[in-house]
Amino acid sequence: MQFLSDSHGCEGWKGEMAGRISAFDWSHTELGPLNSWPASLCSAVQLMLASPLPMVMLWGYAGYMIYNDAYSKFAGGRHPYLLGSPVELGWPEVADFNRHVVDTCLAGGTLSFRNKELVLLRDGVPEDVWMDLYYSPVANDDGKPAGVMAMVVETTEFVHSERRRQAAEQAYRADNERVRLALNAGALLGSFVWDVKNNTLSADERFARTFSYPPDQDLSNLAQDVAESRIHPDDHAWVQERVAHSVQTGEPYNAEYRVRRSDGSYSWVLASGACEFDEHGAPLRFPGVLIDIHERKIAEESLLKFTRNLEQRVGEEVEARLAAEEQLRQSQKLEAIGGLTGGVAHDFNNLLQVIAGNLHLLARHEPNNANVQRRVSASLAAVERGAKLSSQLLAFARRQPLSPAVCNPRQIFEGVGELLQRALGETIQIDVQLPQQPWHINVDRNQLENAILNLAINARDAMKGEGTIALSAANVRLDREFCAGKGIVSGEFVRVAVSDSGAGIAPDILEQVFEPFFTTKADGQGTGLGLSMVFGFVKQSGGHVEIVSTVGEGTRVQLYFPRSLRPILDESPNLQRQQSGGHETILVVEDNDAVRASAVELLREEGYRVLTAGHGDAAMQMLLEGTEVDLIFTDVVMPGLIKSSDLFAWAKVQTPPVAVLFTSGHTRDIISRNHQLSPDTHLLGKPYSPEALLQMIRVVLGN
Repeated sequence: MQFLSDSHGCEGWKGEMAGRISAFDWSHTELGPLNSWPASLCSAVQLMLASPLPMVMLWGYAGYMIYNDAYSKFAGGRHPYLLGSPVELGWPEVADFNRHVVDTCLAGGTLSFRNKELVLLRDGVPEDVWMDLYYSPVANDDGKPAGVMAMVVETTEFVHSERRRQAAEQAYRADNERVRLALNAGALLGSFVWDVKNNTLSADERFARTFSYPPDQDLSNLAQDVAESRIHPDDHAWVQERVAHSVQTGEPYNAEYRVRRSDGSYSWVLASGACEFDEHGAPLRFPGVLIDIHERKIAEESLLKFTRNLEQRVGEEVEARLAAEEQLRQSQKLEAIGGLTGGVAHDFNNLLQVIAGNLHLLARHEPNNANVQRRVSASLAAVERGAKLSSQLLAFARRQPLSPAVCNPRQIFEGVGELLQRALGETIQIDVQLPQQPWHINVDRNQLENAILNLAINARDAMKGEGTIALSAANVRLDREFCAGKGIVSGEFVRVAVSDSGAGIAPDILEQVFEPFFTTKADGQGTGLGLSMVFGFVKQSGGHVEIVSTVGEGTRVQLYFPRSLRPILDESPNLQRQQSGGHETILVVEDNDAVRASAVELLREEGYRVLTAGHGDAAMQMLLEGTEVDLIFTDVVMPGLIKSSDLFAWAKVQTPPVAVLFTSGHTRDIISRNHQLSPDTHLLGKPYSPEALLQMIRVVLGN
């Protein structure tokens, strides 16, 4: 928990945003340094930070933005860049609306909107949203309006739900209206008269058509068994009972039943009539009519089905809500770990890159010195272990950049088979089970192979190095009940499973196996990140992981991935060796001096012409001034206004386009969506070797 304090009343603030507000340099805004803020502003900010509702302060004519933790979640990808920004720049798509708000409240007015429709950019795409908005002026120490306090509650889901409900009600009313109009218009299917005394049936032509009598049938003497045979078997006894009751009591006859049409389908009808009696009270004749009620009955059945399922649906929704709340708590916990992990990984990977880059250069400069080569090799091995540890942490936190592609589980198993046999040893047998036509999945193939390898190594250790490991894939359909609370939607999935016959896992331990750094192995035999990495990768790929284990019998880890209906693209690599190149001009954009220096030295040794920039702002200025380059080699996360994604956007619209190669230890989703890279985005993870850098440069330039 962070606190903010000073001697001018801005104290006692709590939460993440309190720390950000404290660290922000306010001197370049009209608010001035934090210690000069008026007491009224400090009090208003304290009230805002304590609120669980999304609130934002717009201070001064420019509307400099100060907001609380709840608003930071509403801001999404714009956070934390909105902090200290004028509101018209932070939300340019609704600049005119916000200008009106600020002007009105600074003049002493208030504004409120219920379900206000706005168009906001989310992930760069315009989206219709609805908001409950409340704006009130905030006075300075002199009592004059100097800012605006805004409360923002998004109601998009409520509006959509309300519209769906209204549409359903309108459709139901329309169905009822059609039925009523049909009845009022005389939707008759015929009339009939049953001569009770002589037991004969006569009717009109429409009645005869309804019961599929032959066209030349004598309408004055219809065979009753033909009409009875056309009544639905489930309704026959009911119709007979209603007729008998009317004949015995004289009460009106009304019976709803189904009649089989000539095409074999059934249609609902309403038969209405009454029995007439002679002067002695004996049944004489029974006239009646048939009315078409098919549409009304279908509508009633739909409503009845909806009503019967309502209680079940409410129970399911309550259960789903509880599961969602638990999932949210886990997600918030994971997000906190992910934020810390991402920052550590970025700086850690930069340090590793400096070490690795200089070690590689040292090895190149001392090719004949055996001691140097041996020590460099040992140091590089340590660098690789550190990079793997960082990668596993990012995988658990779902912060690793993925390159998903449509593939077949058969390809995955064939690709990992030889690697598994080498890693597991000759005393382990691998039993592979695949359906004849496994469904496609859209995953990062390398990460899935790593996950299978991790699970297989755990299985080998559980069996103490001897036995059979079952590696299987299956096409499965998951229902709503199974998916509830798991973060996935019911539908078609591919289940990849790794099973062993080892010692099994106790139930109390099973609950902790996915936690980072949790391990049951002896010291030095595991980091406790293997299963955490698998968990993070599968969740980031839109799937689900579960473990089934019985002590003394074995363990089965099951990975569920959504089925992809897209075809597999031919992405076989070009095996022809690229020319070494070396004549192109490369712009290296890197804010870390040591990392930049080692990359520049390596590229110049290879013959490239190298230009440098310490951040995106300097790089963009060089490019806009006409500097011609063949490739931009840029770090993803850098200070300044111009981001690496802005350089990429500029490069794509040039004629011809300029090649871009990103490098980073942690992308923060600047160049990816949900940490998944698009096909035209090339990323070289830190730390990288000289060979990897040079090869990637040739690949990007070649594309």
